[in-house]
Amino acid sequence: KADESFTVPALETFKAVLEPTAEGREISTTQAYVRFLTQLLRDQALGPRVVPILVDEARTFGMEGLFRQVGIYNPLGQQYTPVDKDQVMYYKEDKAGQILQEGINEAGGMSSWIAAATSYSTSNRIMVPFYVYYSMFGFQRIGDLAWAAGDMQARGFLLGGTSGRTTLNGEGLQHEDGHSHIMAGTIPNCISYDPTFAHEVAVILHHGLKRMVEKQDNVFYYLTLLNENYAMPGLTPGTEEQIIKGMYLCKEGAKLTPRVQLLGSGTILRESIAAQELLEKDWGVAANVWSCPSFNELTRDGQDCERWNLLHPLETPRVPFVAQQLEKHAGPVVASTDYMKNYAEQIRPFIPKGRTYKVLGTDGFGRSDFRSKLREHFEVNRHYIVVAALKALAEEGTVPVAKVAEAIAKYGINADKVNPLYA
Repeated sequence: KADESFTVPALETFKAVLEPTAEGREISTTQAYVRFLTQLLRDQALGPRVVPILVDEARTFGMEGLFRQVGIYNPLGQQYTPVDKDQVMYYKEDKAGQILQEGINEAGGMSSWIAAATSYSTSNRIMVPFYVYYSMFGFQRIGDLAWAAGDMQARGFLLGGTSGRTTLNGEGLQHEDGHSHIMAGTIPNCISYDPTFAHEVAVILHHGLKRMVEKQDNVFYYLTLLNENYAMPGLTPGTEEQIIKGMYLCKEGAKLTPRVQLLGSGTILRESIAAQELLEKDWGVAANVWSCPSFNELTRDGQDCERWNLLHPLETPRVPFVAQQLEKHAGPVVASTDYMKNYAEQIRPFIPKGRTYKVLGTDGFGRSDFRSKLREHFEVNRHYIVVAALKALAEEGTVPVAKVAEAIAKYGINADKVNPLYA
């Protein structure tokens, strides 16, 4: 531990990120992150210790406002006239700058992040690095450095921007990330989240600061951020702890039977919300929608419970958080994400016994098309979620199996299309 100590600003400090967006205003979770970071940089004590790191792409992530606010670090100062000098948010380099702008060099950016993330032990000085990059070019490209960061007990935030295999929709298989969370899960002290809403981003980042800065826990955080704009509902007080644990009920269904439980993360949670409406309107099925910001954390909790139960056979068994959440709500469970099926498959052992569990995911190479087309191609859109829910109900004997075929026809699904894994 470092000898110095800091108090993290209260969560309410970031109320601009926690509150619902105004009518007609839509933002992305990347913009939510930038608002959080901007507010943190204003903190008199902790602000100077923040290290924003970029490898190119500042404008892609909407971070050019920081050029003016804190400047790009250059020990020699501005050595040239930027082509955007006539703009308010021009490319401002400064001896007192705070942003590390590394050029297109992910290994360099990660190395700078590690230097700041281990400063508490090497220099007895707490720093808080935020390294944001295209999520495909994180663990996949510098995975060994991420593993080394874990070994070195690094503390800081990694942020995979433009994430989601169907969400970064114009850049094909090289850029479209559907597996970084699976890689993140291999590093024991990496805590990873795939938030959908701005308030989730704020709660997770704030909790990370509390753990790494105040408590000086030797963990680091990975968040995937999106470039898709939509309305943000705002924080429901009392859900903060559940967000951190990885799962909370975000939209309760009608008081109908039969019932299903729809789980989702990232932008695909919004497809689950749309599927909730279709299930009720078209099929008379009620659905609860659960936001699951971290299937990885849910998995670790479940495995930890199983380990404890194995070694304490005479004591009251511990119940995984997934099971605790779902036990009070009847019906089969359908999980959908913008990541490979294995991401949500991890929690299968912790679904309450006797409940059907269906998983939709984006296995296969990415491709360039409209988001709606990509979600149809990878079979994770609202129509596939409805079909999966009806199939699960049919398997439990609650609805006739003919209803599943009816839904496939109603939504124009090509049942004989190629499996996207092999497309």
